Amino acid sequence: MLVDFLLLAFGFILLIRGADYFVEGASALAARLCIPPIVIGLTVVAMGTSAPEAAVSIVSALQGSNGIALGNVIGSNIANILLILGVTSVISSLTVQKTTVRYELPFMGAITLLLCIMGAHYGMVTRGCAFVLLGLFVAFLVYLYFFSCDGKCETPEIRPLSRPKIALYVILGIIALIWGSNLTVESASDIARHLGVSQRLIGLTIVALGTSLPELVISIIAARKGQADLAIGNIIGSNIFNILFVLGLAGAILPIAFSPAFLFDCAMALVAVALLMLFVSRDCLLSRSNGMVFLVVYAAYILHLAMA
Repeated sequence: MLVDFLLLAFGFILLIRGADYFVEGASALAARLCIPPIVIGLTVVAMGTSAPEAAVSIVSALQGSNGIALGNVIGSNIANILLILGVTSVISSLTVQKTTVRYELPFMGAITLLLCIMGAHYGMVTRGCAFVLLGLFVAFLVYLYFFSCDGKCETPEIRPLSRPKIALYVILGIIALIWGSNLTVESASDIARHLGVSQRLIGLTIVALGTSLPELVISIIAARKGQADLAIGNIIGSNIFNILFVLGLAGAILPIAFSPAFLFDCAMALVAVALLMLFVSRDCLLSRSNGMVFLVVYAAYILHLAMA
């Protein structure tokens, strides 16, 4: 089993480095195209940092490891808000745009609720459900396209790269993500079998936390540089991307079984979104005290999973 843990660690390293290269290359491309910071956070950075979740969940679904595929997405979404925004806002209070509070946050809550309803009603993410999720993802991209067409040209501090380097970074990132996702899924499944624990628990904890490391790094760096839009957009965009694209694509390829135990985790994801909306609804600010509440709630959730 030691070999499995080493392979899991190596898989995480590949996922993190792959996401790092992908984000740097894609962000440089976005800067060349003059895309606003919040849009970069909601799209390029969010998709780049969610690439590990996408790779792991899709490979897991193809291999029949539904517990890891679904647990990875739901666990990552919970960790993104409660753990990552918790840590980030404790380090530095985050200002949230009014448009984000009015539109993106309610949309994230709505699709989280939709996933819960699908799981409760169908007991799986069917192909029909998957195509609904993908359709909503396309609609979200269309919304962001019109949102970005405001004539402004403000991009965060992104290291400029030449066109060949952009292409190289994106390609290397994709290769590392594919390789890392395969290692992560296979080793996590073996560890679950050796320890006698469910794939759901492995997916919600070890895999979810491992694939959420890119979001954690990006959000902390963005917050320390004063790029609150990038930090908030990264998390909101990642959560939307995880549900609509990751589960949508995985479910379109092969329906994903939704065990009743995941309904509690879906409810926890809704609680996380509700807390975030409550904290920022008044003054569009996520304070250090709010971050502490997030961390306490996340610790209680992990403790519940460990004792269940």
